Amino acid sequence: MDKIAVLIPCYNEEKTIGKVVADTREALPEAVIYVYDNNSTDKTVEIAKAAGAVVRHEYKQGKGNVIRRMFREIDAQCYLMIDGDDTYPLQNAPEMVDRVLNHQADMVVGDRLSSTYFTENKRPFHNFGNSLVRYTINKLFRSDIKDIMTGYRAFNYKFVKTFPVISAGFEIETEMTIHAVNYKMQVENVVVDYRDRPEGSESKLNTFSDGAKVLRKIVQLFKNYKPFGFFGLISLFLTLLAMVLFLPILVEFIQTGLVPKFPTLIVSGFMVLAAIQSFFSGMILSQLAAKERREFEYRLNCVEDNYNRSR
Repeated sequence: MDKIAVLIPCYNEEKTIGKVVADTREALPEAVIYVYDNNSTDKTVEIAKAAGAVVRHEYKQGKGNVIRRMFREIDAQCYLMIDGDDTYPLQNAPEMVDRVLNHQADMVVGDRLSSTYFTENKRPFHNFGNSLVRYTINKLFRSDIKDIMTGYRAFNYKFVKTFPVISAGFEIETEMTIHAVNYKMQVENVVVDYRDRPEGSESKLNTFSDGAKVLRKIVQLFKNYKPFGFFGLISLFLTLLAMVLFLPILVEFIQTGLVPKFPTLIVSGFMVLAAIQSFFSGMILSQLAAKERREFEYRLNCVEDNYNRSR
């Protein structure tokens, strides 16, 4: 088992990967550096090997698939994950690692948004998207995560070995954050600098399509982790809509004794039935979610025992 494993997912990063590996080795000389190539068509693999990294491959395209492979294959006391695009300076890496090794943090978030991100990043929709995602998740899950979408994170062994990677693409960071918050793991924020990609290096993130995937992932995880809140909101919406349709009919009935809009009355009645069904669905699913949280604690204990035996 490695003490510190640095995980670098890569796809066509020949212009920056050599510098990232060199900077990582300087900041964390005791770490083992793993570069996981995701079907690069340039010289990423050759440059990473020449820089001294251990190069492995994931042939299924997508950052989430790469992270699934890394988490399965690597055993370490502390994992530091960083992108291969040289947007994250490494001077904060020792502090992030120390939070895991000596302060019992399950996940450490490299917080770009509290430092230089909004001035360095030249894509305004990315800035807006990061702020929107952060606000939405912190409100829905009552958390205080400073940067949801950052690719600069540190983890302990328990987090890595109990995190179920579902996402295939860039929405993986959102999934990590919500997973940690839902299971009440110790999450710490470390403010890190951010610099925009160097000239000639292109982002693989599509602002609109990947942004839509992230928002869809938030809704999906909110439904899975907080089913009573999710279906309760649907129930409330349907009830209010049914009342809006029903009240004019009720007023007219009181005044005239007639119900001229009988189809609207039927629709409002079905909406109330759907609201009741949604409410009780949320209650049932919330009990299943509570059972899952108890089972997760048991799995954490099993992983902890395995970790202690492996050290």
